[in-house]
Amino acid sequence: MSCPDCDGVARREFLKTAALGGAGLVAGGAFGAASRFTGSSETLVATLYNSLTAEQKQKIAFSFDDPLRSKVDNNWMITPFKIKQFFTADQQAMIEEIFRGLHNPEFIDKVMYHVQEDAGGLGEYSVALFGTPGTGAFEFVLAGRHCTVRCDGDSVAGAAFGGPIFYGHASQRFDEAPDHPKNVYWYQAKRANQVFQALDGKQRTMALLDDPREEKGTATVALKKPGETIPGLPVADMTRDQRELVDKVLADLLLPFRKKDADEAMKFIRENGVEKLTMSFYKNLDIGSDGVWDVWQLESPAMIWYFRGAPHVHTWVNIRAKA
Repeated sequence: MSCPDCDGVARREFLKTAALGGAGLVAGGAFGAASRFTGSSETLVATLYNSLTAEQKQKIAFSFDDPLRSKVDNNWMITPFKIKQFFTADQQAMIEEIFRGLHNPEFIDKVMYHVQEDAGGLGEYSVALFGTPGTGAFEFVLAGRHCTVRCDGDSVAGAAFGGPIFYGHASQRFDEAPDHPKNVYWYQAKRANQVFQALDGKQRTMALLDDPREEKGTATVALKKPGETIPGLPVADMTRDQRELVDKVLADLLLPFRKKDADEAMKFIRENGVEKLTMSFYKNLDIGSDGVWDVWQLESPAMIWYFRGAPHVHTWVNIRAKA
């Protein structure tokens, strides 16, 4: 499911083919029945909230200011209640439609594939609701293995995706092969490595570092303050052709997400300045020692997009409107 050089029409054809190929994995939805619910993810969050019993609200509904709302990790349950056990069939269907609606329709089958392979399906994940939809600020958070997603109706000002998110995939096995077969996100690393291949010797020396940041839950996506040193190669020091490749990396990173969220994220990135990003690659986690860098990142005081492809893919994201 890699996507080599799939731009424009080629990319659309690739995604349609991949979606058809994976249709059997998610036919009828994650819970075995076609959804009867329509509308935006935000609308369905309100519908879901209104469907909760008082007992359910006691267990999964929190105030908007609860610090749990901002947490992110690579493998965690935001509440201890699995979707398939805690919610009614109608509520499960609503949750699936909320989740699907947060993604690019042409990419969602690949997301559902990784959810199935990583955890056994969306029913194994958890949900929490913060605030009260329709009456003020609110946020829906779904979390589990290799996934933290949010839906907030722009309640969290200046935060793309409603706050830090996480996505990943361990395809076929925990320790993936160097080419990461069938990993639905590996195409992003292949695109990033095109940037590295376009660099000259001096630029490669700046961009290629030893050890990446450690994974420490929410602290992993902590942003540096303006003026703090960010190791790596500044995009400002790249040529025009190299910067165009960085633009392609950004487009590929945003490809899995719905247009509304992808557009907002790109708006924040461009307003802060793509040239203010620093790109780095890490040689000490090179699977197979093949010089195709499995771990890399783009970072600025307003953004971190950290792709950790060893031993499988973990991706940490935090984008803000202002540093």
